[in-house]
Amino acid sequence: MLGDIYEIWDVTTDKDRWWIITNLTNLYSQKHFPGLDYTTSFHIGLMMRLRNRSDCVDGSDPTPFDEVFRREEQAENKHDSAVEAEDYQGIGMLLRESLISLVGALRRRSELSDEIDLPKDSDFNGWTDVLMNELCGGNSNKNLHQHIKNTAKETWQLVNWLTHAKKANKTASSIAIHSSQTVIGHFIQILERDRTNLTELCPVCKSRNIRTHFDIDIPPDGDYFVSCGVCDWTNHPGEKQD
Repeated sequence: MLGDIYEIWDVTTDKDRWWIITNLTNLYSQKHFPGLDYTTSFHIGLMMRLRNRSDCVDGSDPTPFDEVFRREEQAENKHDSAVEAEDYQGIGMLLRESLISLVGALRRRSELSDEIDLPKDSDFNGWTDVLMNELCGGNSNKNLHQHIKNTAKETWQLVNWLTHAKKANKTASSIAIHSSQTVIGHFIQILERDRTNLTELCPVCKSRNIRTHFDIDIPPDGDYFVSCGVCDWTNHPGEKQD
């Protein structure tokens, strides 16, 4: 990937199951990172940031979250050069806008019941409740969606505090950035899980080698589709099915 070789290990211990990905080596609990595709993408992005490589949005490989990533990148760049309290307050504003963009991207790609009383566009906490109830509902997911909701709401409170803090500093800014990135990762993972779980077996050859993609040209503003890595079946709306 991008000229680098990554080794991936599926490791089972007596207490947990982990993905271990090299270059640089890091481990991810499969309780929180069940999908290998997302985990690999998350790991590569994290390692690229650690190596101080460019993390710019790639126009040749669009995602539904490019606006979110752009605002996060702006916040990181501003953090590196920030000096005055006003600089760190500006970082809080960028993070706030990235979180609002995040729930916007999710709600455009989530099927919500007409009976739901929808929050205002800027109501991050309200949309967090609605989206997690829909995408991660049920008693079996109770602990998971409660954790995501709590993390998201605490992060929202933190970035709003940073926006107005007269003694904002680099430590607070760094924690707010990392907290926002965690929330973004959680939300994207939940959406990916909801999408990919819809198709577990190829309807043609019954293989489990199902891959998820995103096409910005699918109306109205881009959407996901899946394909089979064995027989090339796809549910892309622009492809004719036999």
